[in-house]
Amino acid sequence: MLTTRFATSGLPSGNQFDAWRDWYDAVFETTTETGKRAGFEAANSNWIVGGLTVSQVDSAPVAVARSRSFVRRSPVDHWVVTLSDRSTSEVAAGDRRFRVPPGVPFLLSLGQDMAIRRTVGESRMQILLSRDTFAGSRQLLDSAVGIPLQGPRGALLADFLGMVRASVPTLTGEEASRLTGAVQSMLEACLGPSDRRVEGAGKPMAATLMERVRKAVARHLYSPSLGAAKLCREAATSRSQLYRLLEGQGGVAQYIQRRRLSESFAILCDTSHDFSIGRVAEMLCFADASGFSRAFRREFGVTPKEVRLAALSGLPPAPPSRDDSPAGRFRDCLRCS
Repeated sequence: MLTTRFATSGLPSGNQFDAWRDWYDAVFETTTETGKRAGFEAANSNWIVGGLTVSQVDSAPVAVARSRSFVRRSPVDHWVVTLSDRSTSEVAAGDRRFRVPPGVPFLLSLGQDMAIRRTVGESRMQILLSRDTFAGSRQLLDSAVGIPLQGPRGALLADFLGMVRASVPTLTGEEASRLTGAVQSMLEACLGPSDRRVEGAGKPMAATLMERVRKAVARHLYSPSLGAAKLCREAATSRSQLYRLLEGQGGVAQYIQRRRLSESFAILCDTSHDFSIGRVAEMLCFADASGFSRAFRREFGVTPKEVRLAALSGLPPAPPSRDDSPAGRFRDCLRCS
């Protein structure tokens, strides 16, 4: 996987925008309303594998365009999927004009004239798709050009793109070689869902739904109402799908308990407070301190009291290592079964 990065931070403020414009001049005509003298802090990182490029951009407000004459001079015709974190994108694509709110992906073709304007500084990711590499998805991709991808499938795609962004810097060569297939199958499942396409995107879709579940559990870890019903609502998934997702974790209740036990371990290692063990158990919705202590010992091989005493002595034990990060789960879905 080839990695490139460009940033304007080390340049004189009066030269920053010109350098940024020159960085993109083969693909876009770039303008800014802030003025050159104000400086233009921006950075672009790219990860390229085969006919797929994952691009992360952090910049001041900017507008980019590909006029018809520019398209003739710059014969790049990749599809581009964009997801902005904070900025609304004002888009013109051919004869279409539309606004895309933050968090909603949209797809354009560099082979067509376009213009995108953003009025606030932002962080955005883009995935550029080579027409040769993604030729098998041409009809679906072309049909989605110039349409904000809203609704449940758009939200699922946005969550998947977030996992790609978090994961791609850490991928091994073998994992990166499978990234194109994962992206293609997920795009097909979200742009033109069918039983066949959803089944084909099984691994990346499961990783994305699992990330939704992880976030939902984290939000409600201290709530006694946390259970299967709440997770289904929060993760926008069915009960049967939730059970399948967490089957390898011992089930819904076991997964929630393990997350609560991990949280309790961190609390007991934190010497900035003096919560009693009973209070920690109560905070994390255990029925009583003795049941909490038994579950804690089964999970970690030590008692809550032993962890607290070790922390107070300056030698807190390390909990068992589990990669429950988005990047960890995404890498799992790229590995061979």
